[in-house]
Amino acid sequence: MQQKRNIQIIEWEDLDKRKFYSFGVFMTMTIRATVYPATLIRTRLQVQRGKSLYSGTFDAFFKILRTEGVRGLYRGFMVNTFTLISGQAYITTYELVRKYVSEYSDSNTVKSLVAGGSASLVAQSITVPIDVVSQQLMMQGQGEHLTRFRLKPQNGKTKRLFGQTRNIVAQIFAADGFHGFYRGYVASLLTYIPNSAVWWPFYHFYAEQLSKMAPSDCPHLVLQAMAGPLAAATASTVTNPMDVVRARVQVEGRTSVTETFKQLITEEGFWGMTKGLSARIISSTPTAIVMVVGYETLKKLSLRPELVDSRHW
Repeated sequence: MQQKRNIQIIEWEDLDKRKFYSFGVFMTMTIRATVYPATLIRTRLQVQRGKSLYSGTFDAFFKILRTEGVRGLYRGFMVNTFTLISGQAYITTYELVRKYVSEYSDSNTVKSLVAGGSASLVAQSITVPIDVVSQQLMMQGQGEHLTRFRLKPQNGKTKRLFGQTRNIVAQIFAADGFHGFYRGYVASLLTYIPNSAVWWPFYHFYAEQLSKMAPSDCPHLVLQAMAGPLAAATASTVTNPMDVVRARVQVEGRTSVTETFKQLITEEGFWGMTKGLSARIISSTPTAIVMVVGYETLKKLSLRPELVDSRHW
């Protein structure tokens, strides 16, 4: 008779993969819909010159709402939902690499850092073409003059969703070929691999420090929910300069990361590197909470039936 394990940490082999991916898609879709307006605002703030359109995050929010309505805050959202694929690829890569690294190191920080960076590399390879198209759609409306591609109405009417997307895709391909859909790929890797790799060590650091300060009867889940946003804010601050460069490379069709960075510093100085940071932190906070609390809950819900009685957390 096989002895049951006392499960404290749910590993990849403990999961019912069908449940895991089903619940994962729903969770990812919910969080993306919640934070998308902040993502759109961040992109417009990063691409604008100085304060030509908006003076800040809240000014952008109210101006877009007033002139473009709620739909304006969700420009490009349907295209962006294809990043659900990259989200599942991120989760899978993270778990598999973490399992592989555990054979060589017992350090949770090392496992998290290597797995987080690897997962981001795989995810960005899928995400960048989707970002290139969705960002062009985001910049339509008040920000039209900041993008190379503009929607072309037919018979005086703007095309519907799929027509708009096809319109933008055709323009990108005509101008840059297949390479155009990977414009900013290097900048994306330089932004999101460090962001993912930095997030995990800072998360464990904050969780440890909070556990030292919190009362002994404070639920560990509460500390995790606090550590996640703190780690996200730290990682966002560290990588925001490259995120601004990434957005400009992808939207404006630039080819050089270095030249784009130099121009940003020359035109807008140090503060240019902080453009869109508050919107980025606002969007990363719920993502971090869901990532910490929701992801662990997701794994508990996806535990294989024969192991349910063995759980201990």
